Amino acid sequence: MSRCADRGFTLIEMLAVVTIVGILAAAAQPLAVWVHKRQREAELRHALRTLRGGLDAYFQAARDGRITLKADDSGYPPDLDSLVRGVPDAKDPQGRRRLYFLRSLPRDPLADASLPAAQTWALRSYDSPPESPAPGRDVFDVHSRAEGMAIDGSRYKDW
Repeated sequence: MSRCADRGFTLIEMLAVVTIVGILAAAAQPLAVWVHKRQREAELRHALRTLRGGLDAYFQAARDGRITLKADDSGYPPDLDSLVRGVPDAKDPQGRRRLYFLRSLPRDPLADASLPAAQTWALRSYDSPPESPAPGRDVFDVHSRAEGMAIDGSRYKDW
């Protein structure tokens, strides 16, 4: 047996392996970015569903007479924090019970992580039209402030 065959891999063999591994890594990188984007979109959908469920529960409680409203109130909360802080139950004779609609306020996963959760959402008041949502004296709906496009081609702020 020759001593040359026992010395290991040649330089050409090593370069071929490194090139193949590089090509595979370059092909996998866009897939990893796509998977991360898809995960953040799923988090955004879940957060929107949670917030809108809390807004609807607050409105239903107001319609049921469990929340004291002024004559010109829409029945929606004045701010997002009211869903977590809770409101006094108008049907409690002692006035000690509170109604809570969310355990914690979800944040927009596409927003700046240094902002408080309530500031990550763009708000729409009951008085603003759907074509030009604007904040106002209550919170009728929420949407993302992100300007980007989703995987399906829709804009995040239109969700």
